[in-house]
Formats: sequence, structure tokens, C-alpha cells
Amino acid sequence: MFEKKVVIYKKRDKEAWTKIKDVLKEEGLTVYAKHYNQEVVQAGGCGSKLDPRDFAGKGKMDREIYVIRVKEEDEPKAREIFKKHGIVAVIDDTVLLDATKRHKNDDYIK
Repeated sequence: MFEKKVVIYKKRDKEAWTKIKDVLKEEGLTVYAKHYNQEVVQAGGCGSKLDPRDFAGKGKMDREIYVIRVKEEDEPKAREIFKKHGIVAVIDDTVLLDATKRHKNDDYIK
């Protein structure tokens, strides 16, 4: 019942998350998938609960963090499935950091 699970995907990319989740299920693995929003939303003017970043030209942004976990013993099989289907699964541990902190070692930010 309580089996250790391993994170094999964590990123802000809903399309890749959906594809990986579907492929793993088709191959017979039990997938533990979730998504959540970890950001703190600043209140808009006049005490509203609207996020001012959502009123840009492209509408509401997707800020969800998408995670897929599998049972620890299924991790090697999941990696083989990724190779078979040409999938690159990413675990982005910096997904919750501010952009300036994420890229502090990059040459273009001084």
C-alpha cells in the first residue's frame, strides 16, 4: 500500500506532462500524476483577488507545476519507455525560483 514513488517528471509544461502520462499508462505502468500552483498571487487593486499578470495580450497564463511519479521499482521500465518513444523527461528543481535566481549563473544576466 505504501510504496516509495520516484519523481520522473517535474516541469511547467502541460503538453509534455499529458503525453508522458498517456504513454506510461498505455505501456501498463501505474502513474501518479498531479499538478499544483505553488506561486503566491499578489492581490490586484481595490482588494480584488485577480492576478494582474493574467491581463496581458495572451490571456491567463498557465503557472501550474506538473509532476509525474512512478513506483520505485518501475523507474527503470519508465526510462526504457522514454527511450522507446523518444521522450525526454525533465525534472526541473528550479521551477519555483524567481527567473533571476534560476539564471544567476548565465552569462547574459550580470
